[in-house]
Amino acid sequence: MKTENTVWHAQQIDKQQRAALKQQRACLLWYTGLSGSGKSTIANAVDALLFERACHSYLLDGDNVRHGLNGDLGFSDEDRVENIRRISEVAKLFVDSGLIVSTAFISPFRADRALAESKLASGEFIEVFIDTPIEVCEQRDPKGLYKLARAGEIKDFTGIDSAYDAPEKAQIHISTADKSIEQCAQQVINYLVEKQFIQ
Repeated sequence: MKTENTVWHAQQIDKQQRAALKQQRACLLWYTGLSGSGKSTIANAVDALLFERACHSYLLDGDNVRHGLNGDLGFSDEDRVENIRRISEVAKLFVDSGLIVSTAFISPFRADRALAESKLASGEFIEVFIDTPIEVCEQRDPKGLYKLARAGEIKDFTGIDSAYDAPEKAQIHISTADKSIEQCAQQVINYLVEKQFIQ
């Protein structure tokens, strides 16, 4: 049951002050793509490059979050929606702290990604579409999930028996077919520099 007796507590130090102290602009890099597309790998590579630049960042990985905060959720459409709702709220708090936040989630539904964007100020939500054909994802299959899904041992698997709404206007569109991990990561860094999130 949702409580009705809470009021947002305004803090003395705001997001802009926290980000200025870190010499960066806070934002949320929202990586989306099929399982096996390379979201976590690329997000990790970007995070390492940000660290090299002395930027203050944090990566919220889908599997890691399901070990704790979202450990009670499955993979039905309803649970996927709740998974993204929760992480959107957590990411909003991280952005409020002045960080450059990355989330690596399949986040298959366009409406859920729009909800995440709606929680932030204009320009803070940066959708990063890791565009990898399902055939390539299935060849990689690092966790063996596609094989299990094809065998009917996993239900509600995105791209097999559950839908994936590809982004229509992602701020960063990365086609991984002809790029290395390093090139993909640099594409994200170039965007952040161009839009003056980092120096």
